[in-house]
Amino acid sequence: MEFTEPYKQTGPCCFSPDARFLAVAVDYRLVVRDVVSLKVVQLFSCVDKISSLEWASDSEYILCGLYKRPMVQAWSLSQPDWTCKIDEGPAGIAYARWSPDSRHILTTSEFQLRLTVWSLVNTACVHVQWPKHASRGVSFTKDGKFAAISTRRDCKDYINLLSCHSWEIMSVFAVDTVDLAGVEWSPDDSAIVVWDSLLEYKVLIYSPDGRCLFKYLAYESGLGVKSVSWSPCGQFLAVGSYDQAVRTLNHLTWKTFAEFTHAASIRSPCNAAIFKEVDDPWQLDMSELCLSDGFSRNMQDNGAENGTEGGGSRVKYAVMDVPITLPSTKPATDKPNPKQGIGVKTTCPKHH
Repeated sequence: MEFTEPYKQTGPCCFSPDARFLAVAVDYRLVVRDVVSLKVVQLFSCVDKISSLEWASDSEYILCGLYKRPMVQAWSLSQPDWTCKIDEGPAGIAYARWSPDSRHILTTSEFQLRLTVWSLVNTACVHVQWPKHASRGVSFTKDGKFAAISTRRDCKDYINLLSCHSWEIMSVFAVDTVDLAGVEWSPDDSAIVVWDSLLEYKVLIYSPDGRCLFKYLAYESGLGVKSVSWSPCGQFLAVGSYDQAVRTLNHLTWKTFAEFTHAASIRSPCNAAIFKEVDDPWQLDMSELCLSDGFSRNMQDNGAENGTEGGGSRVKYAVMDVPITLPSTKPATDKPNPKQGIGVKTTCPKHH
């Protein structure tokens, strides 16, 4: 494994979608480097410390969120003199994102008062009142033609469907949630999944015209849904819950066809190979090395500090026999958002 020389970084960093550039925030400066040579391609100066970075999907523009100001600045790699500055004034900016066409910026004001779509083409802006969340609750179709934005008014959750060409609201329909947590288009753009907060286990499948296709409830007591993910082909929907289980629904009947549990103990019969990471101490024979006396003394001193005089340790993996109990930490009962359940799910890419 090879490492480059260290470069200064005080804020976020991210690769461009085409994997050609690396953007790094250094206080109020935005440094763009070439991934291969790591040479500085562009250097931009913002008006305040950079809080967030996001590349446009075409890797042409990059957005800098200056939420303490509050303000958003956008830059162009091919046109260094071009710049865009967005200031919401007293409304503030809680979050900013790119649209799929890379020519519009969506900002959410403080306290979710409104979501604003800013055009980089004609400087026009469109407002959507009462977005449900600052950084969540917005999903685009795979072709980038439509957007589903969750809103809340009069203690009721709604889905607003917008055309990404004119940014006009095409339709609005209410959803049967107590406190909507997220919304996501299916990969084939044929359905929209909506799930409730962790206090209410409820997953709802809607068609783009607002019809509820299916309502899924795995259980009624306990914490509910923690994460939801579509398969790349759009035929399956995985629902991760706080009860340490993943339930998979199929797109034809929306019924559960598979359930995977994360048990605390693994018992026989079990076909899985279980490995445990262990330290393997090793001894170093100094007499066989032609080293300076100072270096040898340092090696011996370091070995003595680690409890392995004249040596060290390396990591190896030992095969374990069942039954075995996996280490776990009991979540604190006096803190919100317990660290349990299925929080991250990764699916294999679609094969052709």
